[in-house]
Amino acid sequence: MDATERREALKAVYEQARVCRDCVLHETRTTVVFGAGNADADLMFVGEAPGKTEDQQGLPFVGQAGKLLERLLGEIGLERKDVFIANTLKCRPPGNRDPNPGELAACRKYLFSQLELIQPTVIATLGNFATKLLREDPTGITRIHGVVEERVIGPRAVRLYPLFHPAAALYTRSMVDVLSEDFARIPDLMAQGPPPQPAPPEPEPQPDVAEPPEEESGGEQLGLF
Repeated sequence: MDATERREALKAVYEQARVCRDCVLHETRTTVVFGAGNADADLMFVGEAPGKTEDQQGLPFVGQAGKLLERLLGEIGLERKDVFIANTLKCRPPGNRDPNPGELAACRKYLFSQLELIQPTVIATLGNFATKLLREDPTGITRIHGVVEERVIGPRAVRLYPLFHPAAALYTRSMVDVLSEDFARIPDLMAQGPPPQPAPPEPEPQPDVAEPPEEESGGEQLGLF
């Protein structure tokens, strides 16, 4: 699949998400926040869910947390246009409440499709929910932030890199410093390239189909000659 085909495929996934009614969040959303950025990105960020501003504009990380994210990217020589940013949920939970398991389960197919099409080398999870979902483990972000590991997520092996959510650092200067230190490792992780990919599943064997025996024409019974 070349770059043009990949972009068209992402657009098709977006069109599916745009009209999705697989969970109750479609009843309260203003717009679907599918994700934005470079479809060929080696670095993909995955956050929790859209907030009020994102819900209004249809773009991820456009509030104060987004500005901090842009600042941290600038410290390592990157811009938003160089990366892809998405969330575990594509719709805003009312009142910015925590996502529930049913919502996460309903939405993960869109995230996995993004991962399969963009093929990033590094996925940086932002905060607890994204980290726990993609690691499939309840360990909290405080214990594992800045610790990279190779993980198979959906169809792809990636370097998974848990980070604190920028929103958690808006009011705590010390956490900004921690984020900055963790971000500083990202260029090296990207330079390592993707880990070895899992072997594709072998196709299931097809049963032999015996050829039907030839029969004398009985076509006149069906009006066939």
